[in-house]
Amino acid sequence: MERVVIVTGANSGIGLALCERLLTEDSQLRLCLACRNMQRAEAARSALLTSHANARVDLLKLDVGSVQSVLTAAQEVKARYSKIDFMYLNAGIMPNPQVDVGAFIKGLFSRNVINMFATAEGLLTQKDSLNADGLQEVFATNLFGHFLMIRELEPLLCKAGQTSRVVWTSSSNARRSAFNIEDMQHRNGTEPYSSSKYASDMLSLALNRHKNSQGLFSSVICPGLVMTNLTYGILPSFLWTVIMPIMWLIRIFTNTFTLTPYNGAEALHWLFLQRPESLDPRAKYHSLTSGLGKNYTQPRPMDVDDEMSEVFYEKLLEVEKVVRRQLSDKNADNQAHQQYLNEIE
Repeated sequence: MERVVIVTGANSGIGLALCERLLTEDSQLRLCLACRNMQRAEAARSALLTSHANARVDLLKLDVGSVQSVLTAAQEVKARYSKIDFMYLNAGIMPNPQVDVGAFIKGLFSRNVINMFATAEGLLTQKDSLNADGLQEVFATNLFGHFLMIRELEPLLCKAGQTSRVVWTSSSNARRSAFNIEDMQHRNGTEPYSSSKYASDMLSLALNRHKNSQGLFSSVICPGLVMTNLTYGILPSFLWTVIMPIMWLIRIFTNTFTLTPYNGAEALHWLFLQRPESLDPRAKYHSLTSGLGKNYTQPRPMDVDDEMSEVFYEKLLEVEKVVRRQLSDKNADNQAHQQYLNEIE
């Protein structure tokens, strides 16, 4: 029986590299590229079909930063498929990254250079903003939209007699110090990306606690330091020209510099081959590349606790109620307005 795999953010970078690896592993699976930009999604689909001519590759329009888009996409998924085997939650944003250039140059010639590149701790901040749903954009895109998608697709993810998986693309930048349970959308902070990635670590733990008995298992991966469109947007291009040779040299001495999307997708691909019951729900699975270029996956414990993850899960359910009610009220207002227009014509 064919396996159905949905990948968000699949039109480039790690998401596209994962799709290529999955089709190489199992040419019979049904792959769905869930993307915001359909032109880029179509280009990604064409590229995949060039190397896998007989593959079944579907497209799904999905902007995980929009509640309406998530709900519409979920309805489309339920109309197309009778089950979901894997859902890779890979889409993410890092808007308006600001780099402390002084700290960067100082760190470049210090003993802390590897950790600086791997975590961006003390180096990187972002300027977030509200989206049309009144949510912080990074929180909505990197976390809440995916959470809402899971909630909407529970009929397919939690079917009796079936095991399903969700896999979050987290980051080494996911730090407890950047997250505040009283400000979980990070409205008042300067590290929304780090906060959202730590939140996904906590949510994965909570999902396993609540959904394993229903056949749904959640895992978290870290792709390592990968050069993608998101990464290149952090620094001016001329700086990357200077830095890249140094990074390739450093890679000889550290395994966290995966650098290419193919290498960064290692843990995502590895999880595709594992039995979910054998995985540690408290571990983050890291994509690693040795100095000789060998890729492998290694679990490392996450800095999360059950109590906070449970509180966070309950708060997300409350946010879900609020945004659903707001959307319902908005739709009702639109219908009333349209009815008024029809009456006066």
